[in-house]
This record gives sequence, structure tokens and C-alpha cells, in this order.
Amino acid sequence: MKDKRPVIKSLKDRLRNKFSVSVSEIGLQDNHRCSEISVAMAGTGRQYVNSALSSLINFFRFPPLVELIDYDLDLF
Repeated sequence: MKDKRPVIKSLKDRLRNKFSVSVSEIGLQDNHRCSEISVAMAGTGRQYVNSALSSLINFFRFPPLVELIDYDLDLF
């Protein structure tokens, strides 16, 4: 768990700073290899929010530090 904590904290900080989103670890805290993270963003334009969240998803494809296994994108 001690090895995972700084990785998750760094990831959450990078997501907050780069994409101006709210980030929270919502599951798998007891698993030392996986984590479930939730990201939320509010905005006035649906197209802008969709584009920003798509960029966030693409962010996971380049740094090999973490692997994106699955995601859901819900716009309201």
C-alpha cells in the first residue's frame, strides 16, 4: 500500500493541474496493484467538457506508469 499511495497521489495531482477536474480514489484502496478513480468536470459547453475528458482519457495512453483498464463517460 505504501508504494501505491504516492503513485495515486501524483496521478490525482497531475490530473487536477492539467485538466482542472475533481479527482477521487473511490475503490480498490485495499488492493496494492489496482485503484478505481473517479473524475468529474463541470462546464457550460457540452462539446468543451466532452473534448477535455477525451483528452484526459488519451493522457493515460502515454505515461506507462499506469494502465487505464476501463472507463465510463457520462455527460449530463
